[in-house]
Amino acid sequence: MKKTRVCVIFGGRSGEHEVSIVSATSVMNALDKSKYEVIPVGIAKSGRWIAGNNSVQLLKSGIEDTPFYAMLPADPNEQKLLPTTNSVEARQLDSLGEKFDVVFPVLHGPYGEDGTMQGLLELANLPYVGAGVLGSAVCMDKVVQKQLCVQAGVPVVKFLWMYYGDWQQAGMKLSNTAIPATPQQLSNLSQAEIITKIETELGLPVFVKPANMGSSVGITKAHERKELIHAIEEAAQYDHKILLEAAAPNAREIEVSVLGNTQPKASVPGEVIPSNEFYDYDAKYVDGASTLIIPAELPAELAAQIRETAIRGFLACSCEGMARVDFLLERQTNRFYLNEINTIPGFTQISMYPKLWEATGLSYSQLLDELIQLAIERHQRKNSLKTSYQPKKEWYK
Repeated sequence: MKKTRVCVIFGGRSGEHEVSIVSATSVMNALDKSKYEVIPVGIAKSGRWIAGNNSVQLLKSGIEDTPFYAMLPADPNEQKLLPTTNSVEARQLDSLGEKFDVVFPVLHGPYGEDGTMQGLLELANLPYVGAGVLGSAVCMDKVVQKQLCVQAGVPVVKFLWMYYGDWQQAGMKLSNTAIPATPQQLSNLSQAEIITKIETELGLPVFVKPANMGSSVGITKAHERKELIHAIEEAAQYDHKILLEAAAPNAREIEVSVLGNTQPKASVPGEVIPSNEFYDYDAKYVDGASTLIIPAELPAELAAQIRETAIRGFLACSCEGMARVDFLLERQTNRFYLNEINTIPGFTQISMYPKLWEATGLSYSQLLDELIQLAIERHQRKNSLKTSYQPKKEWYK
């Protein structure tokens, strides 16, 4: 039987470059080699695509001087990598010969998880794992994600947001009592008024985040004004759009894995006990001291409500394929809030997304099989649609 050719894309121009390499390595090792032919493609921090089995090592070492540069053309008649050099080595790569059957993008953050890669794969008419262009884009933008959840009646913490340019311009204003453009957007105010509005509406401490980033990169928990101003500058290094969130009091971090297309299912919830004050980058990946409790110790009714809300958020944000949905749960009241939806979650053997499915009865390799099948099914469904229309008169000729 012919094996399914799976192109695994990883790395990328993102602050989550290193996390992506680790996730992709785990995925490629776990794919059943009796079913799949795995084609690794690394995207360097410069944006260069590097094909070949040594692409992981090249990205880890930071070496980009290689003859194995490649590209995926948007032409739907190609559906395969093309070499961008005339080297003998590149022309001899097996990965440049046949068309792909499916693409598995394991790209965290901008230029991979935000709809840009998904747009390229749509143009190339290739099936791919995970959310489509719209779902990827709105979930990457934490502000838009929260706005859609609010419209769908999904609970989220109080939040405000602003563009960094507005913050810079606000530094030149003495005072302005104009009403902001929207209830959550901080604009037409001085910096002092912005700080006052944050303290009044959200209170302190407050979480300050780049709107389009993951893995807790650029996130600060600000406890007072000086920290808040520094946090805004820190977030602005990663995105021009900045999200500010009220801190849920004494919150537990609960996560749910969602799997499916138009009729998704949710895993058992799990709990993260971070090694730091909150689940920052170091607590997630570096110090190895955070604890995962699977399944989370929750009353059955509360666990069911959280799972149902995860699916509602998934559908409200046009997700398909997979997503890890993160919640904040107040210890005293059991009130919970949807915090984030991650359309390409961490995928190592110890990552929460696959571990939650393992606890629900789906092994890591079975999960990969189902994700690939979901990608192919969605692609077939989309390709069944008409892409042309025959008018009554050929008026355009």
